[in-house]
Amino acid sequence: MGRKSLKDTRRQEIIQMFYQVAKKEGLENTSIAKIAVVMAINPSLIMHYFQTRDDLISGLIDFMLDKYQLIFDIATQRHDTPEAVLLKVIDRLFSKDWNHLFDDGLFYSCYSLTFRNAVIQEKYKTMLDSLRHKLARLIQDCANAGALQTADAYQTADLIFVLVDGAYYYLSLVSDKTEYEQKLGQYKQQALTLLDPSKALNGPVIPADRP
Repeated sequence: MGRKSLKDTRRQEIIQMFYQVAKKEGLENTSIAKIAVVMAINPSLIMHYFQTRDDLISGLIDFMLDKYQLIFDIATQRHDTPEAVLLKVIDRLFSKDWNHLFDDGLFYSCYSLTFRNAVIQEKYKTMLDSLRHKLARLIQDCANAGALQTADAYQTADLIFVLVDGAYYYLSLVSDKTEYEQKLGQYKQQALTLLDPSKALNGPVIPADRP
């Protein structure tokens, strides 16, 4: 493989710093000038790689969406069954470790731009559709192996991601650690039930205690 160009390397450095500054200051309060100060460079150098702040935001969104794809970056063994692989992904989906791959506040700030920017809207939709198709393939593999029964693997995957998206949006408002863990476990159990109502892939039963 060829070496990355200096331009690609420097662009990535700028985007990563943009992420760090925006995570601390908020997207709306982060300017090219602020990024330049933190990087100890002239703002014109940033403008050399990103002509406008919108170009920089577009790069930031690509950076975060790439992190989102790490849902499926799990450790698997050669002897793992389709069911074992799927359960690892479900564990990953409903895990604080995955949720901490990127900053929620910054993610939702960028997501809000989808309502008025068609390019950003398409970036998010393409990524979310890709995640659904990947999960659907894992579900279908399990169905083919007889590990679960599902009439429509893609519809099941879609519903699970609807649950995931709603869960993390709501949980971003929950500050109590015990409540957070309890609800995350309940949401995971619901996902397992969606996969196979008859046995929920033999997943652990999470107590649904109510406050």
